[in-house]
Amino acid sequence: MPGTLFLDSEGLSKLYLKDRTVLALVQAASEEGVRVATTAMTTLEADYERIHPARIRWVLSRIDVHDVTKDVTGQAAALLRGHRLRGHKYAIDAVLAAIARSAPGPVTVLTSDPEDISLLCGPAIEIVKA
Repeated sequence: MPGTLFLDSEGLSKLYLKDRTVLALVQAASEEGVRVATTAMTTLEADYERIHPARIRWVLSRIDVHDVTKDVTGQAAALLRGHRLRGHKYAIDAVLAAIARSAPGPVTVLTSDPEDISLLCGPAIEIVKA
């Protein structure tokens, strides 16, 4: 059963840097028909300082980059309110969680922050430490 693998900023950064573990995970997902995705906000948060712009374009051309719409930010805000969280520390995670919660399942999120993402995504989404 295909699904979706979401990358947070750490997962995306590691993909940019050709981290073997992340490359293998993304390759396996692709071979199984699992969509690999992230959000437009996550592309801003990912570490791209040492990465050639052509590498970034190439990676992003091979994954789904979800737009951050007014509807998505409304859902993210509701998640933050529901968990009594606020501020920029949680904003990008909440956007990722809002999009992940509406993605075709099963959904997995590769993240460096499993506690916050797990809280925002809920029990239906598998969380994997990046």
